[in-house]
Amino acid sequence: MKAITTILLITGLFLLTACTSAPEGITPVKNFDLEQYKGKWYEIARLNHSFEEGMEQVTATYTVNDDGTVKVLNKGYITKEQKWDEAEGLAKFVEGSDIGHFKVSFFGPFYGAYVIFELDQPDYQYAFITSYNRDFLWFLSRTPTVSDELKQHFTTKAKKLGFATDQIIWVEQ
Repeated sequence: MKAITTILLITGLFLLTACTSAPEGITPVKNFDLEQYKGKWYEIARLNHSFEEGMEQVTATYTVNDDGTVKVLNKGYITKEQKWDEAEGLAKFVEGSDIGHFKVSFFGPFYGAYVIFELDQPDYQYAFITSYNRDFLWFLSRTPTVSDELKQHFTTKAKKLGFATDQIIWVEQ
């Protein structure tokens, strides 16, 4: 019985850790500065998921808590229901505070990866983000619209890294 408990504990810890790791072949940005990253970002594009399905005018706002963790406030307008929805989460650095890799929780003790794999440094005007696998992809910007050139750069980079670029949703802001 003790062996089964140990195996279940190790498996559970592995699964929780796997959800906070970066996908193979994707590296989080270095020289990350949380003070520059905090604030409001507009979602320009994403791969769709049930928690964002049918949403437009999506934003993410990051504020630094006194203990160094990050409050995440995601907000979007559900067009079909004609109402706003929001979710509040908590983010913590996975590696060092100079690496753009967080674990984020919106559901208690369960965390998922938030991996910034491209960031407009030093200006912090756009960011490309994924999670623990290539089913998750976001393009965030400080402005609600971006140039066609930047959209093309995002699509090209995402395709090169193995994301399903034919399924990208361009968010109405």
